[in-house]
Amino acid sequence: MRRIITISFLIIISFLLQSTLLSVLTLKGMAPNLMLILTMSFGIMRGRREGMLTGFFCGLLYDVFFGNLIGPYMLLFLIIGYTNGFFHKEFLMEDIMLPVFIIMVDDFVFCFMQYIFMFLLRNKTNIGFYIVNIFLPQILFTVIATVIVYRLYVVINKLLKKKVKENEIV
Repeated sequence: MRRIITISFLIIISFLLQSTLLSVLTLKGMAPNLMLILTMSFGIMRGRREGMLTGFFCGLLYDVFFGNLIGPYMLLFLIIGYTNGFFHKEFLMEDIMLPVFIIMVDDFVFCFMQYIFMFLLRNKTNIGFYIVNIFLPQILFTVIATVIVYRLYVVINKLLKKKVKENEIV
């Protein structure tokens, strides 16, 4: 129960930071995607099921407040969380390189799907422009935020695991 409350709290805090503070503190209209970082982190730290559920609720919030339809971002975050859960077995908590590589791939997939639905379907096909001016800055900001925020998620995950072990002993 404590894990569910903690993850729900993290989803809400990430959403609020992304939609308020980070939307004001942007550089060229780009800000790190904290919801994607949260989905990736709990996918690789806790496995496919937890990554999928975290992605589902992050995507649902994203759809409700930023999207035109309910479902596309929810499905995208769900798939990203689920696929990140496959790295759970190879995951070392103190290693930052695997999460950085995974978030680069995740953010590229996220940006590419946004490009398809927001630009390509409207016949704006200059993908080189979008890669240089939108994809790369977005990925860079998200990677920088991942290096900072990911360590906090590792500490929270360790505390959650410690509490679960304490409850099992009692």
